[in-house]
Amino acid sequence: MNILLVEDDQRISNFLVKGLSEAGYNMTLADSGEKARKFLNDYDFDIILMDIMLPGLDGMQLTQIIRFKGNYTPIIVLSALNSPDDKIKMLDLGADDYLSKPFHFEELISRIKALTRRNKLSYQKDSKLLSCGNIVIDTDLYKVTQNGTDIEFSPTEYKLFAFLMENKNKVLSRTQILHAVWGIDFDNSTNVVDVYISYIRNKIDENEQKIIHTVKGTGYLIKD
Repeated sequence: MNILLVEDDQRISNFLVKGLSEAGYNMTLADSGEKARKFLNDYDFDIILMDIMLPGLDGMQLTQIIRFKGNYTPIIVLSALNSPDDKIKMLDLGADDYLSKPFHFEELISRIKALTRRNKLSYQKDSKLLSCGNIVIDTDLYKVTQNGTDIEFSPTEYKLFAFLMENKNKVLSRTQILHAVWGIDFDNSTNVVDVYISYIRNKIDENEQKIIHTVKGTGYLIKD
């Protein structure tokens, strides 16, 4: 497995490169956002480990560029910034997971395995199209259409809607959605799921057919 580490702190990068190499991963180090962007233009990686506070092009800007170019390589953020707002912002920009520094090395390994396992399973699905009524998701192109018209979703909105569609006709709790879409353990009392469901509902047309159903006290459901 090829991992791109984007980290400018030499002490941390030396530790991670050594530890992950010994764990069997092929490591590439970029000590700036600009170097990381060049590596990503020239090579394919299975996962990206990224700091936020980088010289020049920071982690937030780099994540936006990566996702804008249609590169959906899984990103795990490794940052000393540990407020909920920092985590939510990076996940909204398209990161898949977030570990606050300092972290346990064994936890990083577990999260790498979990994220790559989930990513591998998504590629193994026989059908590349998910549909409900007049809405279709092309999972190869990360594209959502309704009656043939494109719907512009943010990365987090897309992940949430695709997760609901993948589990069509199944009630999903808010906790299940938080774990699958945001990839970190949010406080279960947060209303971030409800907020993003509202964002999605504002972008799709449910006049012909109701797509997203609220299951009171539990969560949400997409059904035919």
